[in-house]
Amino acid sequence: MVFTGIMKKEMELASPERSEGERSEPSRSGGETNSMTPADPEVESKAKRRKFSAAYKQRILDEADKSGPGSIAGLLRREGLYSSHLNTWRKQRESGEIAGLEPRKRGKKPAVRNPLAGEVDRLTRDNQRLQKRLKQAEIIIDVQKKLCDILGLTVPPIERNESDE
Repeated sequence: MVFTGIMKKEMELASPERSEGERSEPSRSGGETNSMTPADPEVESKAKRRKFSAAYKQRILDEADKSGPGSIAGLLRREGLYSSHLNTWRKQRESGEIAGLEPRKRGKKPAVRNPLAGEVDRLTRDNQRLQKRLKQAEIIIDVQKKLCDILGLTVPPIERNESDE
């Protein structure tokens, strides 16, 4: 059987019928495919993580709350979600997080810097410098005491205040 150009185009344009429970990929990904160009069979080299807006999460949670146990599975299939998504989103909503339903950036969170950290660093350096000078002064005093002992000089005792101890 020989197909003419018109028959080929009609066969290319005809899409397979979908049952009621199946979803179409273009509606989930958000983009409509042009029926004149065939879908690209190549898989992207790196998977793209889906991000859900707070409004979308709230809408899905409202639909899930209104529907019965059997229809939640249909909702999840239609939207391409997992039940763990609903569980996580419900916990976030119940914990009272204002922005809990907003998507968060992945990865290590930056450490919160103490506003007094600069002052602490400065004081630590100052303390180390003074400790070094104190050690030098103690060595000099010890040498002076030994020299006085060798020369036979008497050194008057040093009076100490309560604040020195």
